[in-house]
Amino acid sequence: MNQEQLKRMTEDKGFIAALDQSGGSTPKALKAYGVDESAYHGEEEMFTRVHEMRTRIIKSPSFDKSRILAAILFENTMDRKIDDLYTADYLWEKKGIIPFLKVDKGLADEKDGVQLMKPIPGLDALLDRANERHIFGTKMRSVIKQANEAGIRAIIDQQFVIGMQIAHKGLVPILEPEVDIHCPDKAKAEEIMHGIMKEYVAKLHEGAKIMFKVTIPTVDNLYADLMKDANVVRIVALSGGYTMDDANEKLARNHGLIASFSRALAQDLRFTQSDEEFNTILKKAIDSIYQASIT
Repeated sequence: MNQEQLKRMTEDKGFIAALDQSGGSTPKALKAYGVDESAYHGEEEMFTRVHEMRTRIIKSPSFDKSRILAAILFENTMDRKIDDLYTADYLWEKKGIIPFLKVDKGLADEKDGVQLMKPIPGLDALLDRANERHIFGTKMRSVIKQANEAGIRAIIDQQFVIGMQIAHKGLVPILEPEVDIHCPDKAKAEEIMHGIMKEYVAKLHEGAKIMFKVTIPTVDNLYADLMKDANVVRIVALSGGYTMDDANEKLARNHGLIASFSRALAQDLRFTQSDEEFNTILKKAIDSIYQASIT
């Protein structure tokens, strides 16, 4: 674990840019950016086009360490380069931004009101490669759709079991048990989840380092006690389908909670924009998310 990166992730102001749309969500991300499916053929071309989009974001002068602490990458992005440097090295060496890697393989079918992660075959080998590529930490997502205690416990258990496998490799796992913003009893689901998270955090050995990525809670500052735990590096929030304005307004009410936004960060960026226009729009988004993250 890079101690300089750990110190920055623990103490510095800023937020995490989630640039980790994977195979399933890439066409949607490209379409929002103004690149239609007719503009590429096959998966390799699609990933090349999305890497061009991410490269443009990362190289933008607006994408700056004074606002952005870290970026989450997709596996394909980790293996590609920006200006002859692997993406993670470019982020840290040229930008001072900490690289994370999305490691999950998507969601299983819903059971007990939740979607667990699908199995992650070859995780150990992927983590070894992540270490070779100088990745600091990982991220993996599962989803809670109902306030079902058995389902929520299964989610937290799976996140911690795999999280500890990741931590043993010297990486900092971001555990992401997302509560769907359309969950009919969202506040209750979050209350149950918070209680179970506390149980698991209390059992961590001294020196273990984890992070959480959560939906912005219905009850403000719900996770404030977990933020103070020595094992918890940071708690970050996903935008979860809220517009950027909504997400920022909700985030600002939660002290110490910082953004890890994906769609909300890039929602107004378009392939056809001039560099000047692109950089201006990106700066506006970054500044607004940053302001909501430092409350």
